[in-house]
Amino acid sequence: MKMTAFSSRKSGGKPVFLCASAPEAGQVGERASKFAKAAGFDGTKPVLLLIPDVSGAIDCALLGTGADLTPLDPGRLARLLPQGDWYLAGDIRDAALATLAFALASYSFDNYRRKRVQKARLIVPPGIDGQAITQQVEAIFLARDLINLPTNDLGPAELEAAIRTVAKQFGAKVASVVGDSLLKKNFPMVHAVGRASASPPRIVDMVWGKPGDPKVTLVGKGVCFDSGGLNIKPGDSMALMKKDMGGAAATLALAQMIMAARLPVRLRLIVPAVENAISGNAFRPGDVLQSRKGITVEIGNTDAEGRLILGDALAWGDEEAPELMLDMATLTGAARIALGLDLPALFTDDDALAHELASAATRVCDPIWRLPLWPGYRKGLLSDIADISHIGKGSFGGAITAALFLQRFVEKAKSWAHLDLYAWINAEKPWAPIGGEAQAIRAVYDVIAKRYPAK
Repeated sequence: MKMTAFSSRKSGGKPVFLCASAPEAGQVGERASKFAKAAGFDGTKPVLLLIPDVSGAIDCALLGTGADLTPLDPGRLARLLPQGDWYLAGDIRDAALATLAFALASYSFDNYRRKRVQKARLIVPPGIDGQAITQQVEAIFLARDLINLPTNDLGPAELEAAIRTVAKQFGAKVASVVGDSLLKKNFPMVHAVGRASASPPRIVDMVWGKPGDPKVTLVGKGVCFDSGGLNIKPGDSMALMKKDMGGAAATLALAQMIMAARLPVRLRLIVPAVENAISGNAFRPGDVLQSRKGITVEIGNTDAEGRLILGDALAWGDEEAPELMLDMATLTGAARIALGLDLPALFTDDDALAHELASAATRVCDPIWRLPLWPGYRKGLLSDIADISHIGKGSFGGAITAALFLQRFVEKAKSWAHLDLYAWINAEKPWAPIGGEAQAIRAVYDVIAKRYPAK
């Protein structure tokens, strides 16, 4: 993917200043300060003021930030600045994150309409690793593209093709198990969830890196559309269900970041890819499913399908006892009720990993929030006829009981974490338009890169 948001310093460019209050002459120059005062610009609102020179051409720009500036707020410049090359001037709190935000904000999903012209380009500030930022941005754009694609253009087969495209770029190996072969290869819950769709279910396995390096396994929920199955969703709840493969998109993007940085790990990506559809052979409430782990699972609601396919995928990944295994999924509405749309919920029984992730989330402005794997709620998963029920009893603590269900399929991994995402931006952010979003992957990448630094 070619990045058009960045420019070389050799191209010159005009300065743009971030102003939390009325700019002083010493900050932006006497002419700019006087012009801002005459225009009533006080820096308290997120508006852009263009300052002319004596000829009438643009001399510089001022962006109001108010007192609550975050490192990602400068991203809005990508949508506000006129065409040309620009550079950040003055005292920037975190130039690397500001540059990243600018690049992320330049994204637009143009597959089905006339392509938007990139108006402004940012000159990468001195001392900033533009290549590293570009690698992260390209991966996040990939995830956004995949989540934004409608299911008629991104079903299970197309999701597998996207994984194979990334794998080919970095020399990774890919294998898949498709359709009824899932039963022969012992992925019964993946098969059960996806068998009602015209697009056969599958599980995709990508491996990269040296066999002797530390094993890092990523598992992403790839429900390309979720109708709710026989427990069909209301129409309004179904409207955004193309994004139910957001976990798969996020883990694929994270895998791309790891491979692009050539981190010394033996990376594995497992994506169970299905459509939860309705037909005569759809799985039903009350069914009892076998699982790869050997645990029998009673189905309480077919709209809780993601944890089923993740159960088989996690059990498979766990069999080789990775040093770190992490799954990402748009799993529960309960997590959104608890934390809102911007905060992915983190579950892990590894306190050290939780601390690393929380620190990284703050450092790179990619928020997550830990919720407890509260053992007292395990009794809510008891079944009268099977080893376990896949949903809890009652409507409370749903994100926790879902995470406890997944934990049953992880035994050998040295460390495991589950991230329950929304994977979507409902209202425009300074760094992102409305649409798909790869939440939490920059924080996770930061942890992995610090644990296993590139040589």
